[in-house]
Amino acid sequence: MEIRDHIRTIEDFPKPGILFYDISTLLAHPQAWRHTVDLLAVAIRQHQPDLLVGIESRGFLVAAPLALQLGCGFIMARKQGKLPGPTLSHTYDLEYGTDTIEIQSDAVASGTRVVIIDDLLATGGTTAATIALLRSVGADVRAAAFIIELNGLGGRDKLDVPLTVLVDFDA
Repeated sequence: MEIRDHIRTIEDFPKPGILFYDISTLLAHPQAWRHTVDLLAVAIRQHQPDLLVGIESRGFLVAAPLALQLGCGFIMARKQGKLPGPTLSHTYDLEYGTDTIEIQSDAVASGTRVVIIDDLLATGGTTAATIALLRSVGADVRAAAFIIELNGLGGRDKLDVPLTVLVDFDA
């Protein structure tokens, strides 16, 4: 089964000039979604994670069923101000400005083996920031996994962990 066949592209979303890779159509197809989760589980299992960290927001949709299948925990890495209780944050540079990613302060113990999950790897900025945040609390960041990678945007060059990508597209 070709996962690529179940990913829809939408032109000029969320703004003119952007080609959006929409996994809604993948999620809506039970066999294709099951195949996607199974492929990611095989790749991630080798890293023996204690915890999967899903990046807001489509990373949650990918990481939650994977954690269940792998028998490990799941936490969310979210934009600033979206998590309840005390949080830890990491601010990082964007092309024009900055952004901040957070986790709950009690979510990851030092030495916890983690794998980061998101639906798409583009420039790599948010994933790199998530790696830095997790390492700042002593997490053992083993890998990152994505359904889609956009080639030509340099995302993988910013990441110093093993990567799993199921489908790639030229940006």
